[in-house]
Amino acid sequence: MNTDLYLVIGLVIGALSIPSLLGAFAESRRPRAGAILLLISGVLVVVAVTQKPSGYTFAEIPHVFVRVIGSFLH
Repeated sequence: MNTDLYLVIGLVIGALSIPSLLGAFAESRRPRAGAILLLISGVLVVVAVTQKPSGYTFAEIPHVFVRVIGSFLH
């Protein structure tokens, strides 16, 4: 798989973990699902950053999303 895809999936899963974490903290229960999603997200992002020789910059992230979505649509 492509490192761009790892990065995009990791960031999307990380964004999806935030509501789960906030809901668990608001209801005073353990954030198991949110923590697992955040862990998976972190691993995917770290793998993507370490496997790409030049790394990623914050300015490059929108272009990475466009490339990944474009590869699926094309």
